[in-house]
Amino acid sequence: MHRTCPFVPAQGDAPAQENATAPTGARAPQDAPRGAPQAAPQQASAPSDLSVSGTDSRRIVALLAALRSPRGQSDPAAVYRRLRAHGEVVASPWGGPLLTSYAACDQVLRDRNWLTLDAPWRRRQGKRWTSPASAEFGEMLMVLNPPDHTLQRRVLGSAFDRAALARLRETVSVQVTGLLDDLEQQLKEGTADFAATVGEELPVAAVGSWLAIPPADFPLLRRLTHEQTLAQELFPTAAQLATADRAALELRSYFEALVDERRRHPGDDVVSGWLRLWQQAAPEQSPDVVRRLAMFTVMAGLETTTALLNSAVWLLGQHPDQADWLRYHVEGIPGAVEEILRYDPPVHVVTRVASRGNTLSGTGIHEGQLVYAMIASAQHDPDFISDPARFDVRRPAARHLAFGQGPHYCLGAGLARLEAAVLLEQLLPRFPRLRLAEPPQWEPRVAFRRMRNLLVTA
Repeated sequence: MHRTCPFVPAQGDAPAQENATAPTGARAPQDAPRGAPQAAPQQASAPSDLSVSGTDSRRIVALLAALRSPRGQSDPAAVYRRLRAHGEVVASPWGGPLLTSYAACDQVLRDRNWLTLDAPWRRRQGKRWTSPASAEFGEMLMVLNPPDHTLQRRVLGSAFDRAALARLRETVSVQVTGLLDDLEQQLKEGTADFAATVGEELPVAAVGSWLAIPPADFPLLRRLTHEQTLAQELFPTAAQLATADRAALELRSYFEALVDERRRHPGDDVVSGWLRLWQQAAPEQSPDVVRRLAMFTVMAGLETTTALLNSAVWLLGQHPDQADWLRYHVEGIPGAVEEILRYDPPVHVVTRVASRGNTLSGTGIHEGQLVYAMIASAQHDPDFISDPARFDVRRPAARHLAFGQGPHYCLGAGLARLEAAVLLEQLLPRFPRLRLAEPPQWEPRVAFRRMRNLLVTA
């Protein structure tokens, strides 16, 4: 459930996007490369050691463009390897440096002097950073800073403790069985789309049932979550931003109605429990805060967990020998989930802003500087892990960054791991001959990975 964080199209891909924006929705300046995000406005000039030459600028933009291409989507690690060759802190043409190493990314995620792009920060940047989708995102737990973050995390955290996950495991197991029944029926016809049948369905079923949301609403929430996520990409077009804004407003209305209904008719569900807890902590804020918590839980739990489940089948489909090993060594499944998260994390880019002057890998960073932590690059850093291009479910679990680090470590990490583990526990023995029918098609995105389909046979 981690939402941490596409570049200009590669040659031969779609045309460069007009009015491209940064993840938070700020329009790129006129002199920026087409499709390049804008660093935070109203910042002081970047230090001299973050300057970038014209030649380097073109090379960096070309590498980032490659991430959106079909080849870059199927093998982003190769692109990140070339990006790391430019350094651990890479100056970008638009001013916000790219952090490519594990050490630099780990530092900004752990260090409390690095802040998230919360609502107060966005408001200070002006209207370009306060579109409906960006404004809603700025109020979510994942981008709050203390003290609001501390209080809301304390309230939400009890819902994800070990006892809660143990209770959820049985529910998730039943849901997986039913979805694999659907997959089996499709496979009888020859080819099935795992992404559509299981990958998209399990996360919304798990989170939706946990929040006691009517199953009839699952398709709506899945669509709106996907659309709202477009605003958090690195280069949404104006049309994508408009779609994200409409989705954000519709999600807000949906959860306002849900919370109001639970307030008037409380039950034993999680949302009713949050209302009771928050009524004691801050009664004047209770409905709106709980609405944001519920909305955050759905938004964070769908897109990223779907990416994890699809990546699990995609990677094991490319390594059938490792799938066979796991089939007979169920105890290795938790470690396999960690390697999947290390090799292809659901979120490839996370943003942070420096609350004071700092140093990253020997590079000076000034107060107010926005940086892009390239998580997927960090997890393929050879200084972090040996032979990073090798996918190996039997390697010792590494301290990856897929769920973040420090104060914003993903609260839903346990649920995401649970869904992936239960899926593999059932999928591998039930479909021993499951194979990829063809390479998957990808959305041309970078920050949040998404497969359009994942066709399999058995």
